[in-house]
Amino acid sequence: MKLVTLAVILNIFFFSPCIKAQERSQTSLATFVDPFIGTQGNGNTFPGATYPFGMVKLGPDCDDLSTNMGYKETGKIRGFSHLHVSGTGGGPKYGNILVYPFAGDVKIEGYGSDRGKETATAGYFSAELKESNILAELTATPKTGLHRYTFNKAGQTGILIDAGSILGKQACCHENQKMLGSEIEIRSNTEIAGYNRVSGGWNIGEPFTVYFYAQFNTPASSFGTWKSGAKHPGNKMEYDSGEPVGAWFSFNKNAPQQVEMRVGISFLSIGKAKENCQKEAAGLSFDQAVARAKAEWNSYLGRIEIATTDKAEKVKFYTALYHTLMQPTDKTGENPLWKSDAPYFDDFYCIWDTYRTSHPLITLIAPEKESQIVNSLINTYKNEGYLPDGRSGNSNGRTQGGSNADMVLAEAVLKDLKGINYADAFEAMLKDAEVPPGGDERKEGRGGLSDYNTIGYVSTDYERAGTRTVEYAANDWAIAQTALKLGRNEDYKKYAKRAGNWENLWKPIDSEGARGFIMPRKADGTWDETFRNRTWQYYLDFVPSQIGIIPYKQLSGKYLDNKNFTVLSAGNWSDFFYESHSWEYSFYVPHDVSRLIEKSGGKEAFVNRLDTFFVKNYYNIANEPGFLTPHLYIYAGQHHKTVLLLNKLLKKYYSEKADGLPGNDDSGAMSSWYVFNKTGIFPNAGQDVYLITAPGFKKVSFSLDSKTKLDIVAENFSPQATFIKSAELNGKRWNKAWFKHADIKKGGVLKLVMSDKPSDWGTKDLPPSRSDVSQ
Repeated sequence: MKLVTLAVILNIFFFSPCIKAQERSQTSLATFVDPFIGTQGNGNTFPGATYPFGMVKLGPDCDDLSTNMGYKETGKIRGFSHLHVSGTGGGPKYGNILVYPFAGDVKIEGYGSDRGKETATAGYFSAELKESNILAELTATPKTGLHRYTFNKAGQTGILIDAGSILGKQACCHENQKMLGSEIEIRSNTEIAGYNRVSGGWNIGEPFTVYFYAQFNTPASSFGTWKSGAKHPGNKMEYDSGEPVGAWFSFNKNAPQQVEMRVGISFLSIGKAKENCQKEAAGLSFDQAVARAKAEWNSYLGRIEIATTDKAEKVKFYTALYHTLMQPTDKTGENPLWKSDAPYFDDFYCIWDTYRTSHPLITLIAPEKESQIVNSLINTYKNEGYLPDGRSGNSNGRTQGGSNADMVLAEAVLKDLKGINYADAFEAMLKDAEVPPGGDERKEGRGGLSDYNTIGYVSTDYERAGTRTVEYAANDWAIAQTALKLGRNEDYKKYAKRAGNWENLWKPIDSEGARGFIMPRKADGTWDETFRNRTWQYYLDFVPSQIGIIPYKQLSGKYLDNKNFTVLSAGNWSDFFYESHSWEYSFYVPHDVSRLIEKSGGKEAFVNRLDTFFVKNYYNIANEPGFLTPHLYIYAGQHHKTVLLLNKLLKKYYSEKADGLPGNDDSGAMSSWYVFNKTGIFPNAGQDVYLITAPGFKKVSFSLDSKTKLDIVAENFSPQATFIKSAELNGKRWNKAWFKHADIKKGGVLKLVMSDKPSDWGTKDLPPSRSDVSQ
């Protein structure tokens, strides 16, 4: 008999009808989600079953277990594990607690199967395992994975749980995961529990433990365990001795037979994993769980409605929105590090990627969720000393550029998110700006801060000096605006001044007709004329045109001296720029484009500079530092050039195919960039400003909350009429190609009259910049 708590019974009784009513009352936008988009072509998107922001991401681990998301379109399926990340680069993370169904005798090494047909929808994944003639189906609740296996061969069948399997054991560059230990116990002929202990991965994280509790609907006819390759039939327990362990259940029934299992996951204990399982899934059939996951996805996807009859466009759009809402991971109630009632989110992977478009999109359509995320960031600061940038497996680690959680917190304050202590948020930002992290300066905070706060830039005594300087300047403007809103005028003046520090690395040199670039500078103030990238040799094997500098294999552990630094010298962790070059980073002044235009020689010179950047293919759409660059024409009064360029980029680099993303989705960053640009507005992150581009649909409706909508209506819309002739916002003539969050936070209508020819709309009252404000 299944154990069903009163809470579970009440949950099903009261909420199941609501879910069914919700599905009847709206179009099922989840049907337009194709989780396979981005699984090829370096997108690294996770195709398995999960909830919005779900902790459990249940999906296939394939081939040699080396991919970031577990999945690979070729090679054998090795099993189905419960924790993954989506769209990330570098060394893999997670792949914990792997389940594999089998026919015949159990194999504990080298198991796996070629696959037949695979199906993936929002909240559901299935695969035919050809060698054993088994249909594997997966779904999930927030903290529980549900499996259904249909065995189509007569004879002995079974299911194994491998507690020693993880992804990325062979990853290069010190980014491999390490299995530290595991334990497993067969508690009855329908229950197995255990855990594994892991460290490492891309963020070079501290050890963490994943606990599980599995319950089967079919009693085992026999069972056994294994440790380090040795099978122990009939055994019930393998203790943690630092070795990989596992267990199996075997079944003897006539085919076909169907076995279901529920696997609760926890970062606290086996008891908590069991509670998660019973609370979320004990009373659900597999099909009910699929329906509930789909309904939850519909509730989020429905927050943006687009008017189009083009199915391919709907698939691209709603899959991109789906990808945006997969991370960060909501682990509330699963924090093993400190006791707190505050929300707890993990897998910020990384804020350097997501602050630009993902967080602004969540802020716009799910402010209640973004408030939880921001409170989690603040709580992490309070308990660990710093805001994170790259956090996964409950561990801060790897800050790529600036202290960009500052941008996320600033937007929360500037856009009036509710339920946040703004004073605490500001305190966390000041810690980043004033206190050097010490020790490993890649982990958190601002590396090279002592230089930045004394000489006004990060010198070549520190790695990533160029990236850090320009990003810290933008971070400081976010702090300044927050200070101004909170009435801290002296702090405003201080950080507004520091926000100009990027100019201290601006060297008046020429390239391709453009003058002035961010270049290396020594601590004594002289330009570092002989500066060379000193990059790890294993970062030299890369494909820059696709995804920036990404290591493919480790060739050596020694530094190499490359050729002298130029405006096209790209780099990585140990270099002057992170994942790009000066042609790109010299456009990164998002808070003061007006001054950047002036430093570049005026509007005409700036527009020519942008033209050269794109014509020469120096732009890399798959790299976040350039996310805002196509929109900079708007700041120079050339709105139509942004529209022409975006139309070209969206058509060229995004599709409804498996390789339909331009590169790593980066936890939804590439996808949210697409969503914003298709709706016709784009955020300048860390501020309260949106730029108006041009919508890709006749109408877009944003649900800002349960009662408030923002409609963007494009009159005379057609594939040819892509330019804005005139505009109105809430019935008022609107000649600006931008607006502030305050202009739309109560909802309304932005009406755009489209034309097939450029006009002078949006060319005069230009978006605000730091230099426009009296210091």
